[in-house]
Amino acid sequence: MGASASHLSLDSLPWSEPRVCVIGDVMVDAYMWGHIHRISPEAPVPVVEVTRREQRVGGAGNVVKNLAALGAHVHVISVVGDDQAGRDLTGLLATMGTPHLTVDASRPTTVKTRVISSGHHVVRVDEESTEDVSNSVSNQALSALHTLLSGADCPDVVVLEDYDKGMMTAAFISDVLDACSKASVPVAVDPKLRHFDAYKNVALFKPNLKELNEGLGLTHPVDPNHKEDMARAVEALMKRLQCERVFVTLGEHGAWIHAPSEGISHTHLPAFPRDVVDVSGAGDTVISVAALMLASGAPANTLAALANLAGGWVCERVGVVPISKDDLESELQRVNQLHTSRP
Repeated sequence: MGASASHLSLDSLPWSEPRVCVIGDVMVDAYMWGHIHRISPEAPVPVVEVTRREQRVGGAGNVVKNLAALGAHVHVISVVGDDQAGRDLTGLLATMGTPHLTVDASRPTTVKTRVISSGHHVVRVDEESTEDVSNSVSNQALSALHTLLSGADCPDVVVLEDYDKGMMTAAFISDVLDACSKASVPVAVDPKLRHFDAYKNVALFKPNLKELNEGLGLTHPVDPNHKEDMARAVEALMKRLQCERVFVTLGEHGAWIHAPSEGISHTHLPAFPRDVVDVSGAGDTVISVAALMLASGAPANTLAALANLAGGWVCERVGVVPISKDDLESELQRVNQLHTSRP
């Protein structure tokens, strides 16, 4: 299993009950399952007879769900609309952590509804606003963060989850980073393109390969199998953002970690062999595990290897399935046994 297996010499996970604050775009992932027996007489589209509905947390909410499953005490700071979806989402998040949600009557709660029949997506309907939130919303969110940072529940790590839905404005990002820096709380970032360059001087910056290419404005996308090109791209990113660690997820090609302050230089972590059935939610799992490793003070190569392992585990499950602490402990033991049993 190459370089990745050699970095997984952990007997157990290096955290117990960490405190985490997640800031970002929360949303509802809604599902409607049904059967198709006919085509509509009104237009050449299928008629879905709905038999079941479900609401799940999405966006930054899925990171909250993963962190809670991994044993963390989670606070989440975000915005919802003054609507039933916002009330439902607040209730869902309250079962996983402590929500600090500003209610903004001028925008809807983001809802992504998937209609599914016979195991196939028929259509997805998005209800959302991607406009930047108002200064008032940002100020309320920032006030909640300051209260946390100065209180008994001061987080061990802050995770910024940007889904380009308007919560993470450039000014708000700057204020959050300044507050966390003054409180000496490390920040892990899962970015999107719009404010890619705003996340400066963070402890961990985790783009995927597509975000790395787009964020750097590369006309020729980087080949993840080309070490020199990957190293140049990551060096350019680190120079631009002045972050401590760059952790790039590469899908089936594994992951890449660069943390020169720890003496870890451009380490490629191959993906473990998997029967991939669904990649949904894998990125949320990766940032969750990486943030907890960061809070525990784990070295960057171990951080990346364990997060890479957790993301692969999720890809073997259908749907958005968070990995629990017990699941990850078992996976860690399994991989270490495979590694030590090899001649």
